[in-house]
Amino acid sequence: MASTAAPYGLKPVNLIGGQPYAGSTRQIKIASGYNTNIFNGSVVSIVTAGTLEIVTTVGSNSSVFPAGTVGVFVGCSYTDPNSKQKVFAQYFPADTVASDAVGYVVDDPDVVFQVQADASIAQAGLGANAPLAAVQSTSTGSTVTGNSTSALDATVATTTQGFRIVDFVDSPNSQVGDAFTDVLVKFNIAQHSYTNATGI
Repeated sequence: MASTAAPYGLKPVNLIGGQPYAGSTRQIKIASGYNTNIFNGSVVSIVTAGTLEIVTTVGSNSSVFPAGTVGVFVGCSYTDPNSKQKVFAQYFPADTVASDAVGYVVDDPDVVFQVQADASIAQAGLGANAPLAAVQSTSTGSTVTGNSTSALDATVATTTQGFRIVDFVDSPNSQVGDAFTDVLVKFNIAQHSYTNATGI
C-alpha cells in the first residue's frame, strides 16, 4: 500500500479515452545557462523567449498554470560543455551552458499521468480537481535519479485547479484511500497551452 510519502512527479500512463500512450514527445529548446534544474516528471512551460522552463509559479492552493504550460518533462539532450560529448539525460542540470539543449516533453493534453498525493484521497475525490502540493523549484527532485519529487495536493476541490482526478491506481501496492494515494490525473481544459486561447 502507498503508506509512505515517496513522490515521483508525473508519469505518463495512457490517453484519456483508454488508448495507449505511444511514448511520443516534443523537443523544445532550453536556453543555454538556464539556472534551474528540470527533473523528469516536472510540469514545464514555454516562456516568451520561446524556450522551455520548469513552472515555478504554481503550487498548493494555486488555481491556474501559466498560459505557456505545455506538459511534462521526461528528459533532455545537450552537448556537455566539459567533455564536448552529446549527453542524453534524465534531468537538465541548472546552469548548463549548451546551445543545443532540448527538453523532451509529453505535450499531448489528453495524456493521463500517474502522481502520488501528499495525503489520503478517498473515493469521493474521483472527478475532483487538485493543484500541485507545492511550488516546483530547482530542488523539487533528485540529482541522483533525475526524477521529480512533486506531488499532488490531496485537498481536492470543485474550483478551477491544474488537474482533474480521473482514476485511482489499483494495485497490490496502491489502493484508494492509502495514506499517500496514487491517482491518475490529466490537465484541465485551459490549464494546458493547447487547450487555452491565450498566446505566450
